[in-house]
Amino acid sequence: MIEDILKYSDEIKDRIGEKRFLHTLRVKDTAIELAKIYSVDEDKAAVAGLLHDCAKIRDVNLLKEEAQENGLKVEGDFEKAPQIIHSYLGSLFAEKLYNVHDEDILNAIKYHTTGRENMSSLEKIIFLADSIEPMRNFDGVIKLRELSYKDLDEAMYFSLNSTIKMLAEKNIYIVPETLYARNFYREMVN
Repeated sequence: MIEDILKYSDEIKDRIGEKRFLHTLRVKDTAIELAKIYSVDEDKAAVAGLLHDCAKIRDVNLLKEEAQENGLKVEGDFEKAPQIIHSYLGSLFAEKLYNVHDEDILNAIKYHTTGRENMSSLEKIIFLADSIEPMRNFDGVIKLRELSYKDLDEAMYFSLNSTIKMLAEKNIYIVPETLYARNFYREMVN
């Protein structure tokens, strides 16, 4: 399956840029490492990791335009938090452009930015791999890496708390899905 997706590497790189594409390769590799630990299909992890940012179009207006053209209404949460559009659009691109029909992979792409309640192991792996890939450097990343290799639910709770704190400090709108996910994982680990 990953071989089928790799043939689109140049197309994806043209859409998202060289720097972001290199990030997706690191996320793919990190997702494979985590998949091995948690007995998740490594090929599915590779595909989801490689495609998680396939719609991260640099120009926000072009991103919104692409979203509209693909049936995503840019209103509500998308309007208040445009940084989440790419994950929903990426799920659509994965299906339409790259012939991915596995629901778990599509959900892993769709929810890698917001999280959600009761995520599958693959969804959690992609969410976390995006945050802990080797070039990520932020306050708490070392602890998040340690947790990610030890317990996915603990890592999700830590990551969601950190994300919510950062968004609140920057006065950025927090989508309800992220808050629900945080509370869900709070219950899982406490």
